[in-house]
Amino acid sequence: MCSHDDHRHCDHAEIEPAGLTRRKAILSAGVAATAALSVALSTPAEAAASKNDKYADPKEPALPASTMQLRKAETALVVIDPQIDFLSPKGVTWGVVGPSVTEHNVVSNIGKLFAAAKSGGLTVAVSPHYYYPTDHGWKFEGALEKLMHSIGMFDRKGPLDLTDFRNSGADFMPEYKEYIEDNKTVIVSPHKVYGPETNDLVLQLRKRGVSQVILAGMSANLCVESHMRELLEQGFEVAVVKDATAAAILPEGDGYLAAITNFRYMANAVWSTEDALGRIAAAQ
Repeated sequence: MCSHDDHRHCDHAEIEPAGLTRRKAILSAGVAATAALSVALSTPAEAAASKNDKYADPKEPALPASTMQLRKAETALVVIDPQIDFLSPKGVTWGVVGPSVTEHNVVSNIGKLFAAAKSGGLTVAVSPHYYYPTDHGWKFEGALEKLMHSIGMFDRKGPLDLTDFRNSGADFMPEYKEYIEDNKTVIVSPHKVYGPETNDLVLQLRKRGVSQVILAGMSANLCVESHMRELLEQGFEVAVVKDATAAAILPEGDGYLAAITNFRYMANAVWSTEDALGRIAAAQ
């Protein structure tokens, strides 16, 4: 992105975004429904077992095993939406994504991937999500677009205005700033709905000779899956790190379960964080 989006030059006071309490309140109905859904799973032990079973890899898979082997010079770690609104209890979506983020230890796992990629000399790119006042003038929207705009998710004052940006929901998680704000990580222009078709991610990767992508970030069935699909269509070899992503659980469905199914069907590889770290360390 342009230098004016370099977060280290923003000296604004740490002010909670206006209307945060109101925006969180809009999600209260969904949070309550999620809680009710959890209760319906009977005892806590049965609920935990049900979760573990439905996300577990199949004991007898029908699809061919992955043969993806990392080539260090051609590999990039791409992290999608590593932002407060998705990954922090302070974020406006925490009530519906928090349980999944917590269950899969996503915040810590993304941090491990950043550290390993930097240590291993891989290309690192971040595909952020920002909405400006002009984006609120859209004439039609899908269900999640309507929700994101109504709660002020990822809102910024404008593309050239960083007023109140620092520590807002649109800002990066504090744990990751040492990796993102090092003048080496590629921060691409924001994607606007789900996929990278509207930003310069593919261009930036191509210009660096990248042909393999390790994918992590938020959220699993929306931006992560959409990035995976587009990168595959663009001819990249894509591995998704399954416990470095998470999704909302709503009455309409479990976003993580939907995503993990499609990751298995389409990605060149689906790895755990532990597996990915070992592969990054061993990459030649």
